[in-house]
Amino acid sequence: MSSPERGGNPVNVRFARLGVGLGLLLSVAAVSACTVRPLYSNAPATTSGTASMAAELSSISIKPVSTRYAQEVRNNLIFLFNGGAGQPSSPAYTLDLNVARRVEVAATTQVTTVDDEPTASTVTLIGSYSLKKAGTGEVVATGRRQIMSSYDVPRQEFAALRALRDAENRSSRELAELLRMSIAQDIASK
Repeated sequence: MSSPERGGNPVNVRFARLGVGLGLLLSVAAVSACTVRPLYSNAPATTSGTASMAAELSSISIKPVSTRYAQEVRNNLIFLFNGGAGQPSSPAYTLDLNVARRVEVAATTQVTTVDDEPTASTVTLIGSYSLKKAGTGEVVATGRRQIMSSYDVPRQEFAALRALRDAENRSSRELAELLRMSIAQDIASK
């Protein structure tokens, strides 16, 4: 039996070491160019600005909306932007908010041979926004997010309406969180 050769061809070993060294050098260069930072830190929100992300978000005024579930999203956004302090008196940005709702039956139970009664549904809130500079009206960012919440539909009509409202309230809180994060990312990337 013969033993395997040790060391191999010196030219191949040299190229392998060169390839490993070059790969290591490229990966170090790629990692050093990384600009990852916390989104909600106290550092300036943009590369050209001096205000932190909290200050940028608290300078956004949200325009009035027309539906109850849109008002829930708006109220939650105002609270998230300003920590409960209300809208700014002299905003740097204005936010046009539009919230649509879709209710779908998720499951039905056959009560009789003819009728099916819904027993579970989902409500989807779809929020679209346009962030503009307050002075010029220049559009800074636009976006769209959606969130779904499931709920049980009881036989009593009032209980079914209340379950729908609770699902809308849950969705509005979660949609406001998504919109806040999306708007913060838009501000950070400008």
